[in-house]
Parts: sequence; C-alpha cells; structure tokens
Amino acid sequence: MAENRTANGTATGWVLGAATVATGLIAGAFYVFACAVMPGPARSDDRVFVEVMRNINDVIQNPVFFLSFMGALVLSAVSAWQVRGRPYRGWVWAGLTAYALAFLVTVAFNIPLNDGLARTADVGVARERFEGAWVGWNVVRAVLSTVAVGCLGRALVLYGAFERRSAEPSRSRLAS
Repeated sequence: MAENRTANGTATGWVLGAATVATGLIAGAFYVFACAVMPGPARSDDRVFVEVMRNINDVIQNPVFFLSFMGALVLSAVSAWQVRGRPYRGWVWAGLTAYALAFLVTVAFNIPLNDGLARTADVGVARERFEGAWVGWNVVRAVLSTVAVGCLGRALVLYGAFERRSAEPSRSRLAS
C-alpha cells in the first residue's frame, strides 16, 4: 500500500509541478507583452502597429504556445482533482480558478480583439478599436495568471512538506 501511495504522490507532484511551469510560461508571456511587446509597436504609426500586431497574432498560434496555454488549464484541473482531500488543495483550486479566469479573459476579450484587428481594413480604425482594450485586458490576464503561479507554487511547496511528513515513519511504528 505504501508503494502505491508513493507512486500516486509522485504522479501528483509531477502534475502539480507541470501545471506550475505551464502556468508560469503563460504568465511570463502575458507579462512580456505588457512590459515590452506592446510598448514597442505603440511607438509606431497606425500602419506599422497594425501590421506588427497582425503578424504577432498569426505566429503565436502555434503548437508550442497552445501546449502551454491549454496545458496550464488542463494540468491545473487534473492536479485539483488529484489533491482532493489534501490540506493544500485550496491553493491548487485558487490557482486553477485564477488561471481559468485568465483563460476566459483571453477567449472572451483578447482573441475577439485580435480577430477584429485582422478584419478591419482601415488601420487607424483598427488600431483605435484594438490597442487600449487589448492592452487593458492583457494586464488583467497577466495579473490573474501570475496569481495562479503563486498559488500553484505555494501548493507545490506544501505538497513537498506533506509528502515528507507522510513518508516519515511514525514514532509508534518505530516503537513496535
């Protein structure tokens, strides 16, 4: 029984760790957009701004990005299921909730804004409809995904402490 519990605990740790890493990668991507990517084209005229953003929106749709973007949600959900009944489960659920909200912001706001930018012919109108709203929603999702990383990171620390305590032989077992 102890071997099965250890194997389950190891799998739980790996999934929680992978969820934390995937969420961290996405939080970092959103952070970089807020700090460096968007301020760069913001210095450009409308035509350049729209062209650059359309290009970014095209190239970001790739398997590597989707693996992290979707993986963070799926791995966090699997981890939340795996840790049911454990004392640190609230941290995993908080991380899942924060990332799910960031995911929803992306799907409900950022992606439709990207689609609108792609469809609008007049670059001045396209930029006006896109830039302020997209930047604002990106900050929201950057903060939410960063909160998610913090929560999952805290859960990972508590998972390690919990597993160490669970693996220690109890004094009563040693005495017998």
